[in-house]
Amino acid sequence: MKALKKTGLVFFPAFDWAIDPTHPEREERLLYTQDQVFEEGLLDIDGIIEYKPGMITDHEVGRTHFCLTKPKHVMTESHYISAGGAKTIARAFMEKEIDNGFALVRPPGHHAMRMVHGGRGFCNVNNEAIMIEILRSEYGVKRIAIVDTDCHHGDGTQDIFWHDPDVLFISLHQDGRTLYPGSGFTNEFGGPNAAGYTINIPLPPGTSEEGYLYTIQNCVLPILEDFKPEIIVNSAGQDNHYSDPITNMNFSAQGYAKLTTMLKPDIAVLEGGYSIEGALPYVNAGIILSMAGLDYSKVTEPGYDPEKIKEDLRTLDAIKKTCDQVLQIWDMRDELRVKAYGEKPFYERSRSITYDTDGIWERQSEILRSCEECGGTFKIKSSSDRDYSMAGIHIPVGACDKCKEVGYSWYDAENGDGHNIVCLQDRPKDEFHKKKGNKR
Repeated sequence: MKALKKTGLVFFPAFDWAIDPTHPEREERLLYTQDQVFEEGLLDIDGIIEYKPGMITDHEVGRTHFCLTKPKHVMTESHYISAGGAKTIARAFMEKEIDNGFALVRPPGHHAMRMVHGGRGFCNVNNEAIMIEILRSEYGVKRIAIVDTDCHHGDGTQDIFWHDPDVLFISLHQDGRTLYPGSGFTNEFGGPNAAGYTINIPLPPGTSEEGYLYTIQNCVLPILEDFKPEIIVNSAGQDNHYSDPITNMNFSAQGYAKLTTMLKPDIAVLEGGYSIEGALPYVNAGIILSMAGLDYSKVTEPGYDPEKIKEDLRTLDAIKKTCDQVLQIWDMRDELRVKAYGEKPFYERSRSITYDTDGIWERQSEILRSCEECGGTFKIKSSSDRDYSMAGIHIPVGACDKCKEVGYSWYDAENGDGHNIVCLQDRPKDEFHKKKGNKR
């Protein structure tokens, strides 16, 4: 048997990392999948290639995150390798060794925001976002689309690319009124300089194959066609499955395989999924076969009954209305900036962020330069109830001369008043600068 598409795989179960031995996010999530892949002989198929994960560097983390007070303070070795697995697949894809690839790694990452004080939603650093900055810095990729199909809203990825008009972020997830992290509504559509390039599609509890695949076909694919990304990345969370213990959806292994066939991701990176024996081995096998262009019609989990899990007509009607609303927002994206934010030289916002995994409470204030030429330079001031604080300044990829000037003027003027550390991410130069604050 030969794969129609050469597909790369990376497995990293992270044997030495778990929140606690019985926590849903533990090594067995991938061990059962590994066993299934070996038992079914998928790695014996010509064209399915296993790669060993590498490690991410602090410089690669620093392109994406402001870590308090340095990456090793919020990351374990497993976090370095998990993000490194995504990097390995991305490089293999860009070097044309493979047609597509799937990084089956943990710990996951899509709840990790740009500023990192610790773990939230089982995530410390954002594997996909770090990988995307590698694609941009090392390979010059301009336009990237992320489609997050995890059941939980990818609020960390949304935060990182909130001001970036060159990265389209689409998240399909269970309605935030019914599930952590309580966000991801249609009116969250991006910052002032990137309005419309964050797309949230909240789905009702009980959504099954028909609803998910309707959303992909009638909402996600038309938006992708308009955006014309160079690369499509799938944040491939698998906790939409009907047997998942911490969510309320009704998706299946067949549904995931069909979704993958429709989406045609260049790179997939594992996120959540906690039905360790009843779903994950079958879901992952279906995704791998789909990416390789092989028949997945016989992949079914025990007890699968499509009629039993089918959504009712009211649920499907609600999904269709949400899709219509999302498409209207997308079509209005050129008008949204002025309509939603007005015309000001700078925009400010303040917010509180909870790190549920590590029990940390963070306060943030942010100022963004309004810019029609690039994503805009911004500065975040952050402090937590652990008595750590940071000022972080970000000059975006493709920054205009004025935004570069503003970024360095902020950095030079910032004396770290009340902060442990001051950092600057200069993405055009691929440099990371840091100086100590004057916190006593």
